[in-house]
This record gives sequence, structure tokens and C-alpha cells, in this order.
Amino acid sequence: MDTFVRFLYEFINQTVSGILLIFKGLWDGIKQIFNIKQYVEVFRNYYADFSAPEWVMAVLSIIFVMVFLGLIVFLVLFVVRKYTKLRKPVIDQEALLDEVATLNKKVATLSREKDEILAMKVSQLGLKPFKTAEEEAKENAENGEEGEVVEGEGQRFAKLALIDMEYANYKVQNYNNSFDLPEFCSHFRNFAASKLKLYYKEKMMRIFIAGMASTKLVILQGISGTGKTSLAYAWGKFLKHDSCVASVQPSWRDRTDLFGYFNEFTKKFNETDILKEMYIANYTDDIYTIILDEMNLSRVEYYFAEMLSILEMPNKKEWVIEIVPNSWPTDPKKLMFGKIQVPANMWYIGTINNDDSTFAVTDKVYDRAMPIDINDKGQVFVPEDKDALDVNYSYLDRIFSEAMETYAISKDTLDKIEKMDDYVISHFRIAFGNRIVAHMKKFVPVYVACGGTEIEGVDYFIAKKILRKFEQLNMALIKDEIDPYIKFLNDTFGKDSMAECIEYLLRLKKSA
Repeated sequence: MDTFVRFLYEFINQTVSGILLIFKGLWDGIKQIFNIKQYVEVFRNYYADFSAPEWVMAVLSIIFVMVFLGLIVFLVLFVVRKYTKLRKPVIDQEALLDEVATLNKKVATLSREKDEILAMKVSQLGLKPFKTAEEEAKENAENGEEGEVVEGEGQRFAKLALIDMEYANYKVQNYNNSFDLPEFCSHFRNFAASKLKLYYKEKMMRIFIAGMASTKLVILQGISGTGKTSLAYAWGKFLKHDSCVASVQPSWRDRTDLFGYFNEFTKKFNETDILKEMYIANYTDDIYTIILDEMNLSRVEYYFAEMLSILEMPNKKEWVIEIVPNSWPTDPKKLMFGKIQVPANMWYIGTINNDDSTFAVTDKVYDRAMPIDINDKGQVFVPEDKDALDVNYSYLDRIFSEAMETYAISKDTLDKIEKMDDYVISHFRIAFGNRIVAHMKKFVPVYVACGGTEIEGVDYFIAKKILRKFEQLNMALIKDEIDPYIKFLNDTFGKDSMAECIEYLLRLKKSA
């Protein structure tokens, strides 16, 4: 054992001695650098033999050494001061974090005390706090009381319950509509002008109605003051059901901002006007509209993501959204197992202003919607005096379907579109999928049925749904490809037939 102790001492001593030598050498070096007495002694040994030039060089040497020593002292002080400054905020931050944690604990304690006080006050009124409908039913059964629920008590959907009462004896009305699509567009245009003093071009009416036929989500975009929100507002007035306006807020992050949320303390559901409108729509065969005003103040794919997926399903019976995870006996009639049917007779119209205060709308949203540009004010004209119209959704949906069959896009035009698709892939590396083609096959026939031409419909659709993707490209790289592409469009579809596309491409080239 003594041998190992001696070995360990000598072995560790090797490392420790080396470390001590490092510090000793460092200390000796510092002492030697700042040994002023030694500098003076060296100067005394030589100054008597200096010539005049050597005196000048000696003085310069002394000045250089003094500056060097001063820099070393300054650097050490700077490092120490910097470390002290950095250390203090870290200490302050830790103190603040401790204080925040303490305050959070106090807040939690106070919240608990508040809940206990509220519970005591509720109990004094003879009510049981946090009592659910199931508990009420069980309590009534134990007391031998009837299980009938009194209106307003044990009901977590107050607004929807009132709708059930209002529509208890409602029967779906048949308005015996007989109009065709050109008459429908003309009626709407003249109504907006004669009753609301809102003037729109005939082409805008065709685009709007065709957009409604092709998708449940329509996006109205353009410069401020051109009547985007007014058009959606007029549509609701025209159909005798005012559009439900939902002003999108920057804080919107998920579906609860659209439909509401369940308050665990009050055991009530905070219903939004959107949810109320959807519930009413499930009772009738009328047409309803939700306006998502300034919809890109928040990211659309956050709060509207679930709706985007649901509205794309081909089977409308599968358009179901879960509002609450469970079911209460007192829940509204049309809220089955906590789920609500997304009504097919409802459209969602979003308005967009593109400025620094808004978010860019992504391809995921644009591909599932019909964007409509409103960049110029309609010219005033003398309209026919037209009243609002009662319209059955089932009738409008039927004439949309008939138009899609009667005015289906011709094979010749589809071949040209496919040829254009190949050209865009080859020169711009952009492709449009089956979703957009299927969307076009709905939009264009209804546009034609409304009084337009097939090429006009194809031109507008391609400009707004496909060429819009060019904005994602590097303009400097594709600038030289724009003129050949315009020539291709003229050669394929006819001279100036694709006016919307050509106008958009020239504007894009000018901004490059």
C-alpha cells in the first residue's frame, strides 16, 4: 500500500506541478513586464554612450513600450468591465424569473380562492355549481321529479336552443323558382343598382355567380374602396337573408374563433354568430352567406383549415364538424353527438386587402377557393327596379348542375389547356393539378350559361388560378419568357382571345 501511495503522490504531483509552473511562469512574466525599476536600470547602463540618432530611437522605444503596457492594462479593464455588465443582467433576469414564478403561484392561489367564493355564493342561492345536465337529470330522478328540462336551465347552447324553439313548427318552403342563369345575373345586378346604389358590370355578375357554382369559398380581392364587401353584402340582401359578417382579427388562431368554445367554469358554450347561422341554415332550403371580412388579417390556413378540408369532400353528408366532444340530453336537436352538419346551402365569401398589415394567402387556400379581382368601380347605369328574391338552394344547385352538363368545356378547348399546361411546365416549372382542372370544369360551363363565352371563362380562370402562381417565381429569370408565352397564347387560343392572361403577364413583366 505504501508503494501505491508514493506512486500516486509522484503521479499527481507531475500534473499539479505543471499547473503551478504555468501560473508561476505567468505571474513571473507579468512581474517582469511591469518591472519599471528594471527598465530604468537598463536605460542607465546605456544612455551615456548614446549618439544623437540613438537618443531619438531610444525615446521612441520607451514611448512604444509605455503605449504597449497601457494597452494591456486597458484590455484587462475592458474585459473585467464587460464581464461585470453581462453578469449583472443575468443576475437580474434570474431574480425576475423567480419573482414571476412567485407571482404566478399567488395568482393561482387567488383564482382558487375566487372559485371557492363563487361556489359558496351559488350554493347560497340554492343551486349546485358546475352541475351538468346529466347530474340534473339524475338528481331529478332521485327526487322523483319529471325529467323535463326547463328552458334556460341545464342548457349549454343558449342561442341554438332559441333557434330550436323558433323553428319548432317550421316547414321547408318551396318558392317555385323558374328563372334561368342569365335572368338571375341580370336580376341581381339590377337589384344591387336600384336598391343599394351599387353598380357592377355584367361580366362581374357572371364571374361571381360562376364562382359560387364552382366552390363554397369565394375570395374577393383588390384595392380598397372598389366594393368587395359591398358585393357580398348585396348578395345577402338580394336573397332576403342578410350576410353574417365575421370581422377577422389578427388574434385568430384556430377553429374556436369561428365556432366558439366551451367554458368549463360556467358549463356554457360561447356560440358565435357563424355557428348560429350554420345552425339556422340546417333547418331551411334558403341560401346563407358568411362574410370573412379582411380574412387575411390572420393566417387563413390556421382558423379555416378544417373547413378547407371538409368543403372539398365530394359527399356533402360527410361535411360534419365536432363542436363538443360529448353529448348532453339538453343539447340542440340538430347537434348530433356534439357534431354539426356543415350546411350545403351556405357560402363563405372572404375579402382581402394586400398590404403590410396582412398575411399572404397561401396556395393551399387559393387552390380551394375562387379568387375574384375587383379593381375598378362599376359605371353608373339606369337599372330596372328589382326586388329581392326568394331562392331555394335546391333549385339553384340544380340549374348549376344542368349548366355543367349542357355547357361542358369542349374537347378542343381541353386539348388547348393541356397543351398550355405542358408549355408552362416546360418554361416556368409550374403545374396545376387535377383539383384546379375539376374546378375549371365547374366554373366555365356556369359562366357560359350566365351569358359569357367559353374562351372568356377559360381566360379569366387561368389568369386568376394558374398565372397567379408566377408571382412566386424570380421575375428577373422569367422576364424573357413572358413575350414568347404571350405569343403561344395568341397562336393557341386566337389573337387577343386570352385578354385577361395577357394583361396580367404584361403587368407582371412591367413590375419585374
